[in-house]
Amino acid sequence: MAYENKSMSLDSPQRKLGRGKIEIKRIENTTNRQVTFCKRRNGLLKKAYELSVLCDAEVALIVFSNRGRLYEYANNSVKETIERYKKACAESTNTGSVSEASTQYYQQEAAKLRAQIGNLQNSSRHMMGESLSSMNMKDLKNLESKLEKGINRIRSKKNELLFAEIEYMQKREIDLHKQHQLLRDKIAENERSPANIM
Repeated sequence: MAYENKSMSLDSPQRKLGRGKIEIKRIENTTNRQVTFCKRRNGLLKKAYELSVLCDAEVALIVFSNRGRLYEYANNSVKETIERYKKACAESTNTGSVSEASTQYYQQEAAKLRAQIGNLQNSSRHMMGESLSSMNMKDLKNLESKLEKGINRIRSKKNELLFAEIEYMQKREIDLHKQHQLLRDKIAENERSPANIM
């Protein structure tokens, strides 16, 4: 019987666990309203701070109480954040949208890359001795100097490889000569051995 009463009291509508939901409307009691404002303002400031630290976001929070008191939080400067906000709003209304600004940026980058590709193609043609008619004397001298430096490096590398090959072949010749001498000695030894005499 006692057990039944206990279970009934747990299920009864009067007993609630945790915080219940409140209806969001203006609090009529002035004292309660002021207490709620202080608690929620502090919670809001704490959340703004946590957002700025955890997510490395630029946060500015401005709150005016019903008495006109100012409460603010900013991880940088409130003034700088407001200026940044105004600039972002002006840019979005002036250009139409962020995607339009992005398109312009990528078009400019593509034009720069096309110009670089054109320059590289011209330089490659010049190195091959083509399209030289557009070059003046100074450009031709610079090109000649670059080509001579390149040829010198190529010759140096080629000579290095040739000398390495010659050195390898000389070592190989010495090794083959030694092997040849060993074989001759073995043949001579076999010819002198007593088993050969019989």
